[in-house]
Amino acid sequence: MCANVIVAEDDAKQAELVRRYLEREGHAVTVVSDGLAALEQARQGAPDLLVLDVMMPRADGLDVVRILRAEERDVAVLMLTARATEDDLLLGLDLGADDYMTKPYSPRELMARVRTLLRRTRSPRRDGGPEDGQVLRVGTLAVDPVRHEVAVDGVGIECTPGEFRLLEAMAAEPGRVFTREQLLAELHGFDRYISSRTVDVHIMNLRKKIERAPRRPVRLLTVFGVGYKLMDPLKGAPRAPAH
Repeated sequence: MCANVIVAEDDAKQAELVRRYLEREGHAVTVVSDGLAALEQARQGAPDLLVLDVMMPRADGLDVVRILRAEERDVAVLMLTARATEDDLLLGLDLGADDYMTKPYSPRELMARVRTLLRRTRSPRRDGGPEDGQVLRVGTLAVDPVRHEVAVDGVGIECTPGEFRLLEAMAAEPGRVFTREQLLAELHGFDRYISSRTVDVHIMNLRKKIERAPRRPVRLLTVFGVGYKLMDPLKGAPRAPAH
């Protein structure tokens, strides 16, 4: 799966290492060394993935993610950081990053993360998921895996790739209770750096987008002590996916 990748890293040696590994896997790579250059490249082209260092001159990685998501640019973001605290990691995900790696990291693990992230954000459907052309419907919530679109009551909703991934998984099995660990696996598999609180951040953001009253959700429900489930609020029971 070849992709257009921007690497934003102010450490020249680190950037060159990442570039070589990405190009070895067949990706087209553009390297920039500061946050403003990363924004410019993301706006000019149509990148599939942004590998983004947090600590950069002119604009840090968190600002870059914040601006790109505010502009509703649909690019997967994998952040690299020397910060290892959970609050820092969750802040990046809250802003719209799709995955996080803490320095120092293995280049081979980074490539594995890149492959997983690209597969999940660019694939038209999940393995074992809906057939081509099938829209998942849970009440008036519609999730289109092919077009990568979400709508509530006929109104389009912008989701980050990570948010879409969770919503697609739950919409494929409405009414099923997913544990945090299962939803975390839907995002990027086992991750020793990020706790299951990562899922809570994505759920909170999704509720702001699909619920009329996010603090009193009727679609995306918490099952205390277990996890979350997606329901049809009108019927109180899941509605089967529709073609």
